[in-house]
Amino acid sequence: MKNQIFTIKKNYLIFLSLLFSFNIFAQNQTFPNKPIHFIVPFAPGGSTDVTARIIGQKLSELLKQAVIVENRAGAGASIGIQYVANSAPDGYTILVVSPSIIVNAVSGTSSSYKPQDFEVVSFASNLPMGIFVNEKVPANNLDELKQVALKDNLSFATAGTGTPPSITCENLFRIIWKANVTHIPYKGSSPALLATVSGETPITCGAMTGVTPFHKQGKVKVLAVSSEKRLASLPNVPTVIEAGYPQLRDDLWTGIFVPKNTPVEIKQKLNQAINLALQFPDVIEKLDGNDLVPMGGSLEENSTYFSSEIARWIKNINAIKAK
Repeated sequence: MKNQIFTIKKNYLIFLSLLFSFNIFAQNQTFPNKPIHFIVPFAPGGSTDVTARIIGQKLSELLKQAVIVENRAGAGASIGIQYVANSAPDGYTILVVSPSIIVNAVSGTSSSYKPQDFEVVSFASNLPMGIFVNEKVPANNLDELKQVALKDNLSFATAGTGTPPSITCENLFRIIWKANVTHIPYKGSSPALLATVSGETPITCGAMTGVTPFHKQGKVKVLAVSSEKRLASLPNVPTVIEAGYPQLRDDLWTGIFVPKNTPVEIKQKLNQAINLALQFPDVIEKLDGNDLVPMGGSLEENSTYFSSEIARWIKNINAIKAK
């Protein structure tokens, strides 16, 4: 019966794919007629990069054009974001990014662009942030880490200055705990994770992509996750809410953006293709394997959500007086 249901769903998706191709090319026969470039402003291996590659592969099938993922890391994501801001609004240079697109501009990390320089096409996935430590750190929960942080000189790694995890953990360590924990920025969440796995930096605050295997191997200890509920892959790890820090409830979505003034028909075509891609079982399975939750939605829904996220991060950053 299960195989029968899967076959029916698979045939339905094939039908949708054919219908999508027919309808969308009838609307716009000129786009795309060359490769599309996904710009990821982080190093390879993080949640944003993983989402870009999963979605990009399926989009290349649906749009019949190559989708090339380019990593332009540095300056807390500002280099890649600025690159797309300066690109032609023609749908061929697309930004795949975390809430850093908001945080950098609002916190003052980058003054060269603002969220309004972009238009959202889709929110592809969502992922909780985690706070995890090297196996040798004598802490198994946030309360124990607080006691260590108040007496020892610790440091924490993130994907870069001004990224959402850096804001969230500056809030926790410096504002809430009053602890002197030094921030060590890396060029992506994957390098930050590996720094803590190796013991180079005792703590990492960042996306949970790739963390679970190291946790299960005992190389890192995940102390808390920012999701509303515990992760199925880590049922024994509490949420920040359970740990007594509901104000740290900061998930890391991956959004897909184009430069301002990109034609609406191009945005609509990309949005429909991404929504369809997110329904395929192989895409869902790959996202789930990285603790990523599919999102999607219409252009209007995504625009409304983006506005609410800008307001939320402005409130968070102003609360901790981030510089």
